[in-house]
Amino acid sequence: MIVGTAGHIDHGKTALVKALTGVDADRLAEEKARGISIELGFAYADMGNGRITGFVDVPGHERLIRTMLAGAGGIDLALLVVAADDGVMPQTREHLTILELLGVAQGIVAMTKADRADAARRAQVMSDIRAALAGTALSDAPIVPVSSLTGEGISTLRALLVRADATTTLRSEDGLFRLTIDRSFTLAGTGTVVTGTVVSGRIAVGDTAIVSPLGLTVRVRGIHAQNRPAAVAVAGQRCALNLAGDGAAKGAFRRGDVVLAPAMHAPTERIDAVLQVLPGESIPITTWFPVHLHSHAVEVPARVVPLNGDLQPGMHGFIQIVLERPIAAVVGDRFVLRDTSSTRCLGGGRFVDLRAPARKRGTSERLATLAAASHLDMTKALSALLRLAPVELTVFLRDRGRDGSDQARVCREVGADIIDTLALMPEHLEALHSGVTTALTGFHAQHPDLAGLGRETLRLMLQPRLPKAAFLAFLHRLAASGDIVLDGAFVRLPDHAVRLTGEDDALWLRIQPQLLGEMRFRPPRVRDFATQFGLDERDVRRVLKLTQRLGRTDQIAHDHFFSREVVREMAGILTNLAAQSDTGWFTAPAFRDRVHNGRKVAIEILDFFDGLGFTLRRGDFRRINPHRSDLFDN
Repeated sequence: MIVGTAGHIDHGKTALVKALTGVDADRLAEEKARGISIELGFAYADMGNGRITGFVDVPGHERLIRTMLAGAGGIDLALLVVAADDGVMPQTREHLTILELLGVAQGIVAMTKADRADAARRAQVMSDIRAALAGTALSDAPIVPVSSLTGEGISTLRALLVRADATTTLRSEDGLFRLTIDRSFTLAGTGTVVTGTVVSGRIAVGDTAIVSPLGLTVRVRGIHAQNRPAAVAVAGQRCALNLAGDGAAKGAFRRGDVVLAPAMHAPTERIDAVLQVLPGESIPITTWFPVHLHSHAVEVPARVVPLNGDLQPGMHGFIQIVLERPIAAVVGDRFVLRDTSSTRCLGGGRFVDLRAPARKRGTSERLATLAAASHLDMTKALSALLRLAPVELTVFLRDRGRDGSDQARVCREVGADIIDTLALMPEHLEALHSGVTTALTGFHAQHPDLAGLGRETLRLMLQPRLPKAAFLAFLHRLAASGDIVLDGAFVRLPDHAVRLTGEDDALWLRIQPQLLGEMRFRPPRVRDFATQFGLDERDVRRVLKLTQRLGRTDQIAHDHFFSREVVREMAGILTNLAAQSDTGWFTAPAFRDRVHNGRKVAIEILDFFDGLGFTLRRGDFRRINPHRSDLFDN
């Protein structure tokens, strides 16, 4: 269990931690000289149950609230400290507000310096504490009078902590590893060390991780978990990790960076969230409202955009947070917003979508998506989202700290199917199947002389609209079941065929062999066939155009037809040329030499691929268009 202290400056938090653990959490000489906690302090002790309890001692000075926020993100229980002589103070209330916003629901109140108060004063302060707790998650928290000087109440408080530890639910190790860094330093002979709370998952000595948002790959050389050497760190523990790797030097990491499993590295600068504005605020949250965002140990300036009108004091609603710099986060993470001068808290909430759109962010469709995504339970969120549209599973799981091994399980639980990395409900598949059949039936009726409908054109006609990779996988599924036929970049129904007459077919059988074999990259032109067979050029051209509609040929130039399979072969040659180039760009002479063709014909072929969008041209150079690179895939 991790216990976090909270309370006003000089109310005895550090002294209380020392009385409970025997450890002085004031680490720095400056803190000793000033008599207050400036940085996070840490202490660990066996409270009598054989388990190690970690204490995070946070400062109480108003200007150092940000440090308190850095320590509060990973605690299981709040130890709220109120001095009997001073009573409830402004920072007591602000710390209590922060705990509430961060969702800390378990707590104990220590009324410190009890030796300085008589019975009447104690009763008054206890009454004031109970009033301050009213309406919060800690409203029923026990209040224990204690004195670090005389030892009064320390054993009672320790017993309450042991009881709370026994009932604290262990954090799940199922998710991907994530540790939020709240300190980073260098030790002679050891190297770079970072400390923080393991929010999820587990990591072992020798494992590789990424420090995000930096994107720096590191190796774990050593682990201290709950202040003891360990081979493994797990969720819920306070840990120190000794990190090694290129760039993992002194000053490389800062508070708020996150050590995480490589699969989770996907920083974000734009987050949709749900926000609760504090009732005591004097002004509403309006568009582009400037704030400081705190989540776990990160602090970053940001702008807030309410998605459904201004948020008045006491209101809650969806917002978009546009960050000044990227952060590593997970859906469901709690956050607190403070004003730009860092003098007061404005409100707090939870992250809902880490991939928020910059446009159409406040539409009714978008708000419905956020409402569905805001379910805390991952399975319920996926089920609600799937009622609106297919879901990209890789992104959905990664942004919730899960890896791809969960795909099949969560889809089974919600009754969804998986195509490529997309989750779809049966009704989505039905609509797509019906849409394909309707679109192809109409196209064949309108264009009986054409072999089929372009694959990309078909994709854009259907709802729900699938990403290209998922749509191709869906078409392959339909083709495997015999519902459609795939012919390169075209799609047709199985019973559709453009047929040649007997006379036309006989001519094609004479032409076809000359479009293949050694001469396939430089076949005869229409006029050459007409001369060879003693026919009118118009008749030859008409038959070749029919074969183009049948998907047997492609018209490279006005007078030049190539076999479809040769065109596919040439597309592969171009892809290979691009792959062999350091820059991805290649020249017409390089292609000409590969197909042993003349310059004029090589240019005609390349112009044909340019026209299809398969290649992109810049001066004398070309490269493969990444958005149409699959044009000739089967």
